[in-house]
Amino acid sequence: MLAALPWAAAQEAAPKEPSYGPELEGFDYPYPVQQYRFTSQGEQLHMAYMDVKPARPNGRTVVLLHGKNFCAATWKGSIDALSAAGYRVVAPDQVGFCKSSKPQHYQYTFQQLAANTHGLLESIGVKRATVLGHSTGGMLAVRYGLLYPEQTEQLALANPIGLEDWKALGVPSLGVDKWFERELATNADKIRAYEKSTYYVNVWKPEYEPWVQMLAGMNRGPGKRLVAWNSALLYDMIYTQPVVYELPLLKMPVLLLIGTKDTTAIGKDAAPADIRPKLGNYAELGKRAAKAIPQATLVEFDDMGHAPQMQDPKRFHDALLKGLQAAKP
Repeated sequence: MLAALPWAAAQEAAPKEPSYGPELEGFDYPYPVQQYRFTSQGEQLHMAYMDVKPARPNGRTVVLLHGKNFCAATWKGSIDALSAAGYRVVAPDQVGFCKSSKPQHYQYTFQQLAANTHGLLESIGVKRATVLGHSTGGMLAVRYGLLYPEQTEQLALANPIGLEDWKALGVPSLGVDKWFERELATNADKIRAYEKSTYYVNVWKPEYEPWVQMLAGMNRGPGKRLVAWNSALLYDMIYTQPVVYELPLLKMPVLLLIGTKDTTAIGKDAAPADIRPKLGNYAELGKRAAKAIPQATLVEFDDMGHAPQMQDPKRFHDALLKGLQAAKP
């Protein structure tokens, strides 16, 4: 049975066109999943998370914040590398994503998601941590660091988005209804094509496919409309809440890990043709962010795209561990 197989083998043995529940029921995570239950905006909610304790603890904790098209499970390689180096690793699914609650009505803000994450960490006794955020998780990590500077030992940002204000640069507002319409129309082929060009610099490997099916499977499942609605609300949050203006306010050391071939910009395809080439230029955005952040260390991967931790895990994790060690308290 699938449940008895190792995680990687179980994913390979899964159907090629799987269907998952609205909370990603049926998709196995690489480590045991726990639930943090809490009340927010009058709703009883839960956040799924993995809490992986190392065999030889070094006394530090890293919290992993996933991106918009990712889940806690996609951090498996990073969890393994960090745990082997002695770090306790906490990897949650944010509300609206993956195995966590999909509320019918929720005002999504990065402040709210940061507060939810802080509550989770308090509930499991994590008083201070390094926060590693990727993509949209990078925006959330910045907001977390601004709200909870005393609890944030260090930030590590892997190709964070929000390093430019798309609205100010001319990307039109799509609004929640348009995002909802777009999300209902998504499928595995569209997800795969986008990820191949943006995440992996037009190179595709079989190990990327489970993450495509993870997302597409929820859109094939019985909760498709609820999943798409929450996704639409989240896209609107990302578009309307850039963090670029507040980067100079960060007080902790910040490690920027940037794949310079990345071209990610929310709503870029809806922008006027003359504006699109100017958006998502990570070769410039990384350098600009490093200049704006008081204690920044910039590491660039000149042959990588939006997901360097998945495109070349060894190089990424070598740089990550080196950067974490340099900021050791």
